[in-house]
Amino acid sequence: MGFFTPAYLKEAIHLEQGASKVLHHHRDLLSEKACTSLEKTLRDFKEAIKRGDQEAVSLISGRVEKEFSLALPARPHAAWAENIEAIVVAIALAIGFQAFFLKPFKIPTGSMQPTLYGMIGHPSEDPLPTPLSRAVDFIKLGRTHLDIKAPAREQVLGLNERTMLNFFTFTDVVTTVGHHSIFAPRDVVDRDFGVRPGRIYEQGESIIHGYVQAGDQVFVDRMTFQFRNPDRADVFVFKTTGIQRIEMNLDPALGSQFYIKRLAGIPGDNLRIKAPKLFINGKEALNHPFQRVMSCENGYQGYSNPGAAEYLSTPKETFTVPGHAFFALGDNSYNSSDSRYWGIVPDRNVIGRGFFVYWPFSERWGFIR
Repeated sequence: MGFFTPAYLKEAIHLEQGASKVLHHHRDLLSEKACTSLEKTLRDFKEAIKRGDQEAVSLISGRVEKEFSLALPARPHAAWAENIEAIVVAIALAIGFQAFFLKPFKIPTGSMQPTLYGMIGHPSEDPLPTPLSRAVDFIKLGRTHLDIKAPAREQVLGLNERTMLNFFTFTDVVTTVGHHSIFAPRDVVDRDFGVRPGRIYEQGESIIHGYVQAGDQVFVDRMTFQFRNPDRADVFVFKTTGIQRIEMNLDPALGSQFYIKRLAGIPGDNLRIKAPKLFINGKEALNHPFQRVMSCENGYQGYSNPGAAEYLSTPKETFTVPGHAFFALGDNSYNSSDSRYWGIVPDRNVIGRGFFVYWPFSERWGFIR
């Protein structure tokens, strides 16, 4: 098609080429008579284009559009079908992206504090901020301000946790006069605000007043460990499948859970903890993340020897990591359920590397170290 070809001829050529392709793709759906008629129309169209007869081209263009629209099978609800198809493709792409590249993950507990924060409640006696300030706090910092008072004298009967859209967690506080829905997990409501079965609240008394800080939302890099093995000091995410000491304490209906910890030992490593120090193969752990925890500064408390732990419960006890497994520790060692309690993480359980905190926009926003 030349540079100086008139616009009407360019449009006609595009129409003829498109119509020919459509006829070829739908030939098996059309009758022989319809195919013959459409082929004749296309031959006439090509001849008009070849002659450059603008009037004939315009006239036959209309014939092509009309005859093809009448002959081709109708597509009921075509717009709906196209929209649904686009949505399905988008969902498939998103699932594929999560499966092979980056998976969003919500920090569930405080076991990695202060490196990463789980959801925490902050009781307060201060008045709630203005609605605008509360909205800004939620968008920027992930804070949900709460002020729930007892409408009458009531006693807490139970706490029922529920999840909406597999992401938003609420706790229904059931009392003798009704229930209160709180945007927070059950353990936050109990542990941080002291709301538990049997407690009595007088009329007008605050059941919850303060704010709930959302747990850090992170991206898990699923690609890196396809090219190299997990290494000491990596923050990694893994499934709990097959880790018996975890599974025996979980509701079977929930299925496998995902944990995030610091990788402290690779196969063959000999580990020992003499609070607040971690020793790997007889030497103090030198990687910067371990040194940061052992500094006992800026919120870190060092590593601990919990007497109730199964492994490394005393300063003299050692543990050698077997093949095809890893030893996981939380940076918040005094409040972390990790390999000291439930043992090794099989290498097949590893999902990926904790990569980036994408929300909230706190001082921890950015790459995870």
